[in-house]
Amino acid sequence: MRLEYFQMIDKVVELDLEARTLRTANTVPCESPIFEGHFPGHPLLPGVLLFEIMAQSCGMLLLRLHNYDRMAFLASVDKGKLRTFVTPGQVIEVFARLDHDGSGFARLKAEGRVEGKLVCNADVTLKTMPFPAPELRGYLLSTAERIGMPMGETATDTAEAAGNLTHV
Repeated sequence: MRLEYFQMIDKVVELDLEARTLRTANTVPCESPIFEGHFPGHPLLPGVLLFEIMAQSCGMLLLRLHNYDRMAFLASVDKGKLRTFVTPGQVIEVFARLDHDGSGFARLKAEGRVEGKLVCNADVTLKTMPFPAPELRGYLLSTAERIGMPMGETATDTAEAAGNLTHV
């Protein structure tokens, strides 16, 4: 996890395209400038970053389901709950599940756990649209490779893949 660059996902643990779910593992760094102010002598991962980890996990799931032919942008976080503190060195596993996708918006559920204990959860809405820049698509494809996202074929590999949410 590179907090200063908003690179929250370390690795994909499990992807199930048929069930439309993704599980990620994300290690909170032991040192970061963020902890200098949050809080001196008692470092805690800011709650807003817990929501960001969940949103990015949801976004990576949606990107993969769309075979990287559409970008996912955060539209809303609803029913968000922060249940306990997360500290440096802890590993947050995030489980994301797509509930609905259509009309340019997707609704997902996400939850984060540390050592099996629920630490946060939320309903996440993402707006999908064509990539605004080809560099962004390339960046996200390289991010997917870095975090170990099972790729299969992408929309540019085969025309039949476009729109098929269970295609691997």
